[in-house]
Amino acid sequence: MGRQLEIDSVSKRYGEVVALDRMSFSVAAGEVFGFVGSNGAGKTTTMRIALGVLAADSGEVRYSGAVVDQETRRVIGYMPEERGLYPKMKVGEQLTYLARLHGLSSGQARKAVGEWTERLGVAQRVGDEVQKLSLGNQQRVQLAAALVHDPQILVLDEPFSGLDPVAVDVMSKVLLDKAADGVPVVFSSHQLDLVERLCHRVGIVRGGRMVACDTVDALRDGGGVRLVVEAPGAGVGWAEGIAGVTVREHVGARTVLELAEGADDQAVLRAALATGPVSEFRRGRQSLTELFRSVVSEEEQA
Repeated sequence: MGRQLEIDSVSKRYGEVVALDRMSFSVAAGEVFGFVGSNGAGKTTTMRIALGVLAADSGEVRYSGAVVDQETRRVIGYMPEERGLYPKMKVGEQLTYLARLHGLSSGQARKAVGEWTERLGVAQRVGDEVQKLSLGNQQRVQLAAALVHDPQILVLDEPFSGLDPVAVDVMSKVLLDKAADGVPVVFSSHQLDLVERLCHRVGIVRGGRMVACDTVDALRDGGGVRLVVEAPGAGVGWAEGIAGVTVREHVGARTVLELAEGADDQAVLRAALATGPVSEFRRGRQSLTELFRSVVSEEEQA
């Protein structure tokens, strides 16, 4: 089994509100797992239960086959969405304090703080109060706080929110490097292009339940075949009535179609050519963003 984090049938209610309904997934050693869903879907609640900040009504959180306890939680690197830094404390002092809290010696803590602040680009800010940093630099310090004790598990809630492109690249590399070291990494994000690029597997959550969970490629393949057609002379309804074809998007001359199994793409081409020249005609797969929209809308209609 190795260093695997398992969320097993975890449920949580607040009165009549079901926050989590038998939530289950696992994150293997060396895997980056993306956790996506609309606001209120249950992502943060799941992460807080994994860390022990909240208690589950039922179900278990396990690491390497054993139920996570207070000792195991010392080896988790956690980055909360609402951020948990002391605003008036200096960056270096705060990170050293957090490292010592996780069991590092004074010397180990100073070394780790120096390494992570340098790597995350905030080494020049160690003597500054957190509240005097830009939001982006506060975010970098928050990540350093999650990493400074050399965690065996990383659980990050919206780590990319508010970051500039350079900081996004820095944080992305850190997550991939930690995974390469064998650390299970799970993070939530609304930036689905990043999830698609970084994650080995993705879980889509809706109403406290896991509604889709697989590799990005498998999820995209499962969404059916897409056709992208650019036909400058075509009007809005040119593809309507073709068997097995659904119009997913029509903007200007560009139409995105979804083909059911067995649908004839040549019939689509003939219909497009009947409107005049066709400048683009290609098969494609839906993006993770498109898949997410369709999964969530299906659930809303159910």
